[in-house]
Amino acid sequence: MDLWAKKAPGRLAIVEPSGRSVDYRTLKDWSGRLAAALKALGVGHGDRVGLLFPQSLEAALAHLAVYKLGAIALPLSPLFGEEAVRYRLEHAEARLLLGEGELLEAVKGGIPEGVKVLDARALWDLMEKAQPLSPRGRRTSPRDPALLIYTSGTTGKPKGVLLPHATLLGHLPGFQLFANFPRYPALFWSPADWAWMGGLMDVLIPALFYGLTVLAYRPRRFDPEEAIWLMRRYGVTHSFLFPTALKLLRNLGSISDPPRLKSIHSGGEPLGEELQSWAQANFAIPINEFYGQTEANLLVGNCYLTDPIKPGSMGLPYPGHEVVVLREDGSPCPPGEVGEVALRTPDPVTFLGYWRNPEATQAKFLGPYLLTGDLAVQDEEGYFWFKGRKDDLIKSAGYRISPFEVEEALLGHAAVAMVGVVGLPHPERGEEVAAFVKLKSGFAPSPELEAQLQALVQRKIGHHAYPRRFFFVEELPLTTTGKLQRFQLKEMAKEDQGRKMKS
Repeated sequence: MDLWAKKAPGRLAIVEPSGRSVDYRTLKDWSGRLAAALKALGVGHGDRVGLLFPQSLEAALAHLAVYKLGAIALPLSPLFGEEAVRYRLEHAEARLLLGEGELLEAVKGGIPEGVKVLDARALWDLMEKAQPLSPRGRRTSPRDPALLIYTSGTTGKPKGVLLPHATLLGHLPGFQLFANFPRYPALFWSPADWAWMGGLMDVLIPALFYGLTVLAYRPRRFDPEEAIWLMRRYGVTHSFLFPTALKLLRNLGSISDPPRLKSIHSGGEPLGEELQSWAQANFAIPINEFYGQTEANLLVGNCYLTDPIKPGSMGLPYPGHEVVVLREDGSPCPPGEVGEVALRTPDPVTFLGYWRNPEATQAKFLGPYLLTGDLAVQDEEGYFWFKGRKDDLIKSAGYRISPFEVEEALLGHAAVAMVGVVGLPHPERGEEVAAFVKLKSGFAPSPELEAQLQALVQRKIGHHAYPRRFFFVEELPLTTTGKLQRFQLKEMAKEDQGRKMKS
């Protein structure tokens, strides 16, 4: 990023709706000053520094300062409560926590003793007094650790994923492709939290690497009408919109005077044909879907400018990554056969390991392949088609059913706003398909609606896959990254069964 301080010093790097902005010259100066100030506080190579910020200028400066020191950034979501913050700070053995004042106050009971805390005001005071770190900070190698992100914890305790400096370089081919080869002037914005890979490594850091501009703003709760207004008001040209956000936008129906986007990109969960069709109709461009995970991100994806998008497919492997589908014995699956998505290593986006958990790290690999835990099919042309997590696949009456395929079919009904599908225990079938449905305004549960939804799945997928149980809910349980927590759906079903037995 510092290169742009010489090449285009006055170019905007970060802008905020509050009116604050910073150019690349100032970004270099302030991040260098903050790095020097942190060094004076004793922060050194390999030290973990917690970062508790919303999307903001301070968040960007803190990340850059930590990287310049050769320390390790530990991003923390503004949505975390005290226990989530405590677990991560303690497990990572962080020595310093930087953050926005109100967020720090909200979790003060979760900050372990011995962790020094500095709020945004204190950071500005330190920057004003410090001299920039000279000349370029601490020299680091590509495999030196830079980032410690804890998995979102859809199952069990979150694991700390330790990523190297090379991660950024490994993201760049995918970034160029899913953003349709962005060129200045370009303004990137995403509602994705910068505490996660999507917001941080798919938006903020690569955009700054290429000297582009990032709009820093994230509401506590995504509002689709506000998002459309924001993109129009500030002239956003490129946006990463995760699937939950896109589904909420779709619920607005037809969008008049849409923002003039040059790319929409999405990842985290499959989109399906219905969302693609809606995006094309309303934004006049297709969504470039991509795939990855915290341990190895941006592996597969689309760029409609270079290769045709097959609606429902994750896309093709991005340049520089050898992505395959494997059987359980490690042999490659032929086209059309379901297997586990795997990445051949070494690869620059591959994590260094789970923090203080060598057993889990070892279990993540099969020979030279990093195992993702995701099931997919690769077709004859090399496109990947997601089928589900290994532990999410529904096995019913001898059939293997992808919950995502059933969800996509159900989303085609006019009454369905959002849906989650899981397998529940069944004495004869092994598991039965159960659907948790959030209805759009104006619709109500009924036996007739259930029959329509069952018929829809039977027609689109087959008789074997239709839901035999329905739960109509006000909200679906999501992680802070917007991913569906399927284990919570199963707990909800157990609770419902318990209430019925008592009554």
